[in-house]
Amino acid sequence: MDFVLDAVELRVLGALIEKESTTPEYYPLTLNALLAACNQKSSRWPVTEYQDHEVLNALNGLRSHGFAAEIVGGSRVPKYGQRFTEKLNMGRRETAILCILMLRGQQTVGEIKGRAERLYAFSDLDEVEMVIQKLMDRPDGAFVQKFAAASGMKEPRYAQTLGGAVDPGAVAVPIASSAGSAADRLSVLEGDVAQLRAEVAELRRLLESVL
Repeated sequence: MDFVLDAVELRVLGALIEKESTTPEYYPLTLNALLAACNQKSSRWPVTEYQDHEVLNALNGLRSHGFAAEIVGGSRVPKYGQRFTEKLNMGRRETAILCILMLRGQQTVGEIKGRAERLYAFSDLDEVEMVIQKLMDRPDGAFVQKFAAASGMKEPRYAQTLGGAVDPGAVAVPIASSAGSAADRLSVLEGDVAQLRAEVAELRRLLESVL
């Protein structure tokens, strides 16, 4: 792997990949929508409070690698999309796993399968493990790293390495919800509501600028 992304670039790239699949009607994203997607309170770990200039700097960094682009269209407001998947020839399954790891930190195979559902519906845990192994064995470098199970847990965890190798002792592990998939589905809905609110605010701003 001949690149290393910083934390903001990882969050921006993950958000672009996620919204391309989950809210295609609003994709590519304006800066305001992308900022809201990065700073969602749900379906994100850690929760962030990035500012416009930080996201713009991250976009510039991603564009320098060919991983993002400004989309030229009919809108007077700049919009942004990801080019990561085509640049690195990523399939939907690989992309879904990396997206979850970028947005949520270390995950078990079961967590990846459940949380990637809206990006790609894996048939079973074996399929997830197979794709993870492919990401670990890529000829251009390992994109995923495996860790022993965290204290009090039985399953090993996985992290993406697009930001460099991860020191397991230096990275906190998000606490899984005891409510399981129901809580996760709720968090997805909350994230979509936040995205819709951001888009409505952007539309209002555009209308006010015209009237």
